[in-house]
Amino acid sequence: MNRAMHDILYHNYHIEKYDHLEFPGVVPRSFIGALIVSVISSPAVFVMHLRHVPKVYGLLAVRIVLGSIILMTLRLLRVQVKRKFGHHAEAFYLILTATQFHLLFYSTRPLPNVLALAFVNLTYYFWFKGNHRRTLQALIVAAVIFRCDMILLLGTIGLALLLSRSISLLEAIKCCVSTAIICIGFTVLVDSILWRRILWPEFEVLWFNSVLNRSSEWGTHSIHWYFTSALPRSMLVAYPLCMVGALLDRRIVPYILPVFSFVVLYSKLPHKELRFIMASIPMLNVSASLAASRIYNNRKKTGWKLLYVLMIGGFLSSLGYSGVTFMASYNNYPGGYALKALHEADSVMKDKIVHIDAFTAMSGVSRFCESEYPWRYSKEEKISIEEYQERNFTYLLNEHRHISGYKCLFAVDGFSRAKIQPRIPPLSLVKEPKVFAHGNTRDPDILSLNWPGCP
Repeated sequence: MNRAMHDILYHNYHIEKYDHLEFPGVVPRSFIGALIVSVISSPAVFVMHLRHVPKVYGLLAVRIVLGSIILMTLRLLRVQVKRKFGHHAEAFYLILTATQFHLLFYSTRPLPNVLALAFVNLTYYFWFKGNHRRTLQALIVAAVIFRCDMILLLGTIGLALLLSRSISLLEAIKCCVSTAIICIGFTVLVDSILWRRILWPEFEVLWFNSVLNRSSEWGTHSIHWYFTSALPRSMLVAYPLCMVGALLDRRIVPYILPVFSFVVLYSKLPHKELRFIMASIPMLNVSASLAASRIYNNRKKTGWKLLYVLMIGGFLSSLGYSGVTFMASYNNYPGGYALKALHEADSVMKDKIVHIDAFTAMSGVSRFCESEYPWRYSKEEKISIEEYQERNFTYLLNEHRHISGYKCLFAVDGFSRAKIQPRIPPLSLVKEPKVFAHGNTRDPDILSLNWPGCP
């Protein structure tokens, strides 16, 4: 989605220049989300282009737009929390969301999960509002266009609506089928043009992940990983509070149970990532806010004081953890810093090719970071270390310290781990060289520049 937004903004209708035609990825993804964000951010990017502002600020623009979309949908949900559960629950919902690093971090990341999250937030908004047709329609859009796995959430929420007789089976079928047909037609039309073949992207993703079950090639986790690792890390103090909320306030049970079931069903898939279940967190936060509100209202009563003190301690711990995680994340993009340093070090107007390996590309490099002539870039994969010296790359950015035929020019540190220390502050971040920049030894212009060298 990142490169799709870049190509839409900077190549416009010249589809033959789009990066996905050369590097299609494992499975195709829809361009619709990228189109929405690009159209909204295009005026700002246009002004930047006229003022010759570096493209990296275009990345900042699209991420601000994307984050604003998510925040607006979260605000709609917050309004319904206030209407349904009161202003104390609303206040704690706001505090819990603001102190969770991962939810806000993902809110600006250009991923299909994030656009799906926007429609899931709308789903929760309509659900609390009592508009059940719109509830199903928002989930259909999320599942058909952005993330096919939202069909699991559609199934659990749809079943809950049917069992509670909030909507009839016939009405639900009519609503879902009509919305799905419109969405399929729209995504097939738009994406077939941009991918230059007839396709429904999310159907191919569903086939790859569920039918072929090939997602496990990218790693697997135990069946309980979401409940013992992902949710505790992302929700922090809200995780135990959401369970308490379901016990203290039965009004949230009909809402939290389908969302909890969604996570259970998703746990069956061997390949697991936090972003896959990110859509469950806003609703779980609502349950946590009800527990926090109840504890706060009873804080002066005997037996509740200890819970109140523990809750305040949990909030402070969550805030501290989010601060540390933020700093770790800030230092977790050595690839982007390395490319920026390379651009600044070599200002010679001579054609040069930079090869970027997979690790570097995943650690901060995007097409928004690329410069114009004389710079050219290659992301060709499956090149062995021995093969590099036979290729005519000017520079290499990769995770290897030594490569035959190239001189290591400098290294960029990245986050490695957190270390406890017996002083203030008690926690420090340990960094180590992650990305190495290499120059071709056959190019005398490179060797004549003043490089810091590698440790």
